[in-house]
Amino acid sequence: MPNARKSKQAARRDRVAAMRAQQKRAERRRNLITIGAIVAVAAVVIGGVAWYAASRSSSSGATAEVIPPGVTGQRTVQAAAHQVPNSSGIPGVTEYVTTGWPAASHNGPAGEALAHHHVTGPVTYSVTPPVGGPHNATWMNCGIYDQPVPSERAVHNLEHGAVWITYQPSLPPSQVSQLRAFADKQTMVPSAEGAASRYMDLTPYPGLPSPIVISSWGFQLKVRSPTDPRLQQFVNMFRASQKYTPEYGGACTGGVGTPLQG
Repeated sequence: MPNARKSKQAARRDRVAAMRAQQKRAERRRNLITIGAIVAVAAVVIGGVAWYAASRSSSSGATAEVIPPGVTGQRTVQAAAHQVPNSSGIPGVTEYVTTGWPAASHNGPAGEALAHHHVTGPVTYSVTPPVGGPHNATWMNCGIYDQPVPSERAVHNLEHGAVWITYQPSLPPSQVSQLRAFADKQTMVPSAEGAASRYMDLTPYPGLPSPIVISSWGFQLKVRSPTDPRLQQFVNMFRASQKYTPEYGGACTGGVGTPLQG
């Protein structure tokens, strides 16, 4: 009898061990299935996000921003830009001498007007931000940039009729977004030399004397708010204007740099 009892106990232990082993195998299978399902769902989600981002980028035509390259060479110091009474009719505009265009002086030394000549190196401008003067021979592609751009290239854009909105880097993001929306809503303007463009540049500019400054060739306005109605008045008057643009019809495309928005 003792041997029979021991045999039954051993058999019971074997059955219990077998049941536990079976339970562990079933639990491992469930864990593997759960992990596989989680991985599959994650892959679908990640793939969907990637597809959505790619489709958004493709549909909007967005490309990676490229800041226009800086300039090197001998430095040029701009002669003082001479102010004259504001003739624009827009309150607060500062006007500089541009007399001489389109005469042979090309806004050169005659009448102390803003110079137009090309230089290879950096320029120390007499106005912050610049409203004209010596500049690099290669302009930049007009548009919205989220980093400072070389003034020597932006000034060339002014010569072609662009309006340049600059803002302090510390400007609140909500106001930067408002400025971007303002620039983006401007109409496209045809060009005799290149593709149509909004002829608008929007960039941060360290050291500005005002939160926001809008400039064209020879004219400038300082404002504190992106909702100031004078911004649109300034654009309407000076952007790609046959009256105020030294090189009217000059391109705002085909230059250097790739803006966030054209």
